[in-house]
Amino acid sequence: MSDFKEKIVLVTGGSRGIGKAIAESLADAGATVIVTYKNAIDESYFNSKNIKHFKCDVADLKSVQEVVDSIVKEFTKIDVLVNNAGITKDGLLMRMSEEDWDVVLDTNLKGVFNMTKAVTRSMMSKRYGKVINITSIVGIMGNAGQANYVASKAGVIGFTKSVAKELASRNININAIAPGFIETEMTGKLSEEVKQNYLNSIPLKKFGTGQDIANAVKFLASDESAYITGQTICVDGGIVMQ
Repeated sequence: MSDFKEKIVLVTGGSRGIGKAIAESLADAGATVIVTYKNAIDESYFNSKNIKHFKCDVADLKSVQEVVDSIVKEFTKIDVLVNNAGITKDGLLMRMSEEDWDVVLDTNLKGVFNMTKAVTRSMMSKRYGKVINITSIVGIMGNAGQANYVASKAGVIGFTKSVAKELASRNININAIAPGFIETEMTGKLSEEVKQNYLNSIPLKKFGTGQDIANAVKFLASDESAYITGQTICVDGGIVMQ
């Protein structure tokens, strides 16, 4: 696996769950890691891991640009961007408010646009970069009660393919990872019956962990993935078989 000691990595939504696992894994591999977060964060934890952190609303382009400018000013570059920040506001379409639709699309899809656009100039000048977008298998399969979330994650897949074509000539790889059922604080609140129903649909008959996603991110962030771009890799225990 590639040496990450000279790599500057930015992970959005890196304060908990999958984002936290990704940040820890890349930091342990030697990268200089910066995470963004929107709400509260355990600063002492991230300081102990030597992971820098910025409060940032990825849906706000001005906030995003300020963070990116600060990182580039300090480190001169950003080698890897992991667009992980995301939220859910689930509900059936007939009951879904316009506000719940907008806030999910703004964070999950516009946030990817904002961050990717903001780091592109630095990556293009260095003629090197890796952008890894965290989407979801529901962006491929669909899911009742999540029209807003699914639309945002399907949009991320289309965005990934388009930008990969735009930036390939500058040696910038853009890929997506689609997690399946991953054990996090969020999924931990589900009932045992719901979790069992999910488990029955997974060919490998086990749930994934944040580390499973972090392992895939680490590969796409490495030089071993130099000939991979525009792809969506499902890390889902086999739920989606294309």
